[in-house]
Amino acid sequence: MNDKALATDLNVDQQALESKVKDMYQQVAEEPYAEYHFAMGRLLAEHLGYSPQDLDRIPSAAIDSFAGVGNPLELADIQPGDVVLDMGSGSGMDSFIAALKTGPEGRVLGVDMTKAQRGKAERLAREADFHWVSFHEGYIEDVPFDDNSVDVVISNGVINLSAEKQRVFAEAARVLRPGGKLSVSDIVTEQDLPEGVKRDATLWAACIGGAIRQDDYQRAIERVGLSVSSGWPNSQYAFLTEAAQNASERYGVKSISLLAIKSQH
Repeated sequence: MNDKALATDLNVDQQALESKVKDMYQQVAEEPYAEYHFAMGRLLAEHLGYSPQDLDRIPSAAIDSFAGVGNPLELADIQPGDVVLDMGSGSGMDSFIAALKTGPEGRVLGVDMTKAQRGKAERLAREADFHWVSFHEGYIEDVPFDDNSVDVVISNGVINLSAEKQRVFAEAARVLRPGGKLSVSDIVTEQDLPEGVKRDATLWAACIGGAIRQDDYQRAIERVGLSVSSGWPNSQYAFLTEAAQNASERYGVKSISLLAIKSQH
């Protein structure tokens, strides 16, 4: 990755960005039926390829607040007994589906910085007796878990919101065991975004301003010692508002899913 590309990643006012993101995703947790620039809920989940049978087995309120951009679980191939980290777990839909795959002999660890999202996910886990799922306060740039302690890291539509993406990927690599997998769905671009867009905290919170070029995104993953093994565009994902659609057309803003593997050595 070009170091200049990494530097421009930090041009946004990070305090303003965090405030905007927290406000938006508090609303997503508390008012899932409000209007947003992105689609949400079960219809979106099924459109992105989630199994209706899996969705029927997890708390419906977690699905209501689902605002992902793809289905990273398709690539993750989670096995019984795995330890899974969900970076930016929100109200927990991906975490709960991962828990169906790990079974009670495994563990699922969700990390999110938004109190309302964590609180909702924790309540739903208790009520549905997903006792092997836990949700933790934290930032995806600095997750509260040990080195080499996780089999699979998943993330869905969240890393684009970080102003320090290289740190996020470094954290994923740090916590993964040798041979572990990083499976992400995220928003990227085909062209560089103009500086005015990159510095706009509102556009970052809308999953546009923080998106980087797909080739830079992949290089950032590879820079921390992970090897990208497969991936595809999520052509079924679409922005809803005119401004977001215009950015998608002008700069090639789009959703992709990628799988990366940590070396065994």
